[in-house]
Amino acid sequence: MKIYRINMSNLSSTIEEVPDEWRLMGGRALTSAIVAKEVDPACNPLGSKNKLVFAPGLLTGTMAANSGRLSVGSKSPLTGGIKESNAGGTAAQRFAKLGVKALIIEGIPPGDKYYCVHVHKDGVNIKEETELLDKGNYEVIKTLTDRYGENTGVMTIGQAGEYKMSAANISVKDPKGHIRSAGRGGLGAVMGSKKIKFITLDDNDGAGIEIADKEAFKNAAKIFNKGLLSHPVSGDALPKYGTDVLVNILNEAGGLPTKNFRRGNFAGAEKISGETMYDTIMERKGDPTHGCHVGCVIRCSQTYNDKNNKYLTSGFEYETIWGFGAGCEVDDLDIIATADHECDDIGLDSIEMAVTMQTAMEAGVISFGDGPGILKLLGEVKEGTPLGRILGNGASFTGKAYGLTRVATVKNQAIPAYDPRSVKGVGVTYATTPMGADHTAGYAVTANILKVGGFVDPLQKEGQIELSRNLQVATTFIDSCGLCIFVAFAVLDSGDVAQAMVDMVNAQYGTKSSIGDWFELGRTTLQTEKEFNRAAGLTSKDDRLPEFFSEEVPPHNAIWDFTNQELDSVLPF
Repeated sequence: MKIYRINMSNLSSTIEEVPDEWRLMGGRALTSAIVAKEVDPACNPLGSKNKLVFAPGLLTGTMAANSGRLSVGSKSPLTGGIKESNAGGTAAQRFAKLGVKALIIEGIPPGDKYYCVHVHKDGVNIKEETELLDKGNYEVIKTLTDRYGENTGVMTIGQAGEYKMSAANISVKDPKGHIRSAGRGGLGAVMGSKKIKFITLDDNDGAGIEIADKEAFKNAAKIFNKGLLSHPVSGDALPKYGTDVLVNILNEAGGLPTKNFRRGNFAGAEKISGETMYDTIMERKGDPTHGCHVGCVIRCSQTYNDKNNKYLTSGFEYETIWGFGAGCEVDDLDIIATADHECDDIGLDSIEMAVTMQTAMEAGVISFGDGPGILKLLGEVKEGTPLGRILGNGASFTGKAYGLTRVATVKNQAIPAYDPRSVKGVGVTYATTPMGADHTAGYAVTANILKVGGFVDPLQKEGQIELSRNLQVATTFIDSCGLCIFVAFAVLDSGDVAQAMVDMVNAQYGTKSSIGDWFELGRTTLQTEKEFNRAAGLTSKDDRLPEFFSEEVPPHNAIWDFTNQELDSVLPF
């Protein structure tokens, strides 16, 4: 494995050996280690001292199921702290098959020219890009696929990244030529600051994946695969209904945030539910289930067509449907799907933009329930109008522009799709993860709502701190392996599946580590991230939810009742 390094200041590149300290790191552990070591925590995220790091996981490129996730790391222009954003698609496996442990991009080129980067077995090529500037991601991916072929990987930014908006993401081509996103934290703006429009990847004649013990790996991979397919969540509910299966579940639990977190259930929930989406997809000859990367056996993605049976969006996720739906009091799936399409094309984090739209509604820019108004405002972002530039910098920025206090963010990052008063474990994660509000950092919905890995009453404080802490540690290891977060359902419910995950890593790298050893990697990574954030100026005061969560939320009249001391005890590093 090698490290590819690009210096945009002089348009040069080098190939480096992997230091011993990074050999047994991948994904999030590696991106955070590189950012912590090489980036000044006090730097301007859009300045020349920041770096952008791409890293496949420890298991990426192997036959391990659901191992095709890519980690992207940097200092976030949204949170001001360290950031790892995670995506499916085809890029991670191409990095791995090229033998690229990490791609590090540093510096900023002089002048106003934009560039593209081509990654291949001998290194990288950098050249000026003019044709695809100001173009949306769908056109970029189609053009590059036509130019280089179906098997070329693509990572690109839309107009939002070129504008360097804090809600800008990095879009990744998936196996169907559609879009997956490294969505959170504004890393598309960092790529835009480096003046890179897109990165293509050609893994032809790549070094490939070395596995120390192929037979042991094969045996562990079989156990892991079987565990994912036999679990009722990852093997049944998610493949059929996608993540949107959660709408009715959270609505019934009183944890579906409605009208900018004023209620925990939504009268129009059934109209935007996973069951309704499935029926609509089938009626319109869409695709109800496919994987976002090669080797995915959970297959929770889908293709959603419009009323004319033409493609509208893919990977239509619960968090997006919640945010533009219940959060904005919109019950029209077609409008929500159109908003998702626009976010993908413009290159915007759909969670951040959905909460931004709730904030804009709070400010009276448009009214709650105004679906067409959402699409109009997304058009403003695409055009880079003054209003669009406010919205494109996220919910906190928009709230400040309009003098609001009811803004659902932590560390300036939008709070997703689970009310922290009614699903308290995920609220602890929102408050304390170094990443800003991020449900995937410690997905306590598992035990709070789905009764996976045990049950912790979502309305009570007892057990939530330990739940969030343990999940944050475990998730960091899962992210570092390049595994989809949804493998956690089987891992949490089966010791054999958890052991198989560790056995695959040991078989690949010739190690003899225990589950505890790899979880220590999770703890060390979290400690590294917290130390970076402290040096960047974040304090324990940033590990808090907004004050308005002290209000009761119907239907359970639940409140956020954790003390500062309790929150400070979650990650005691």
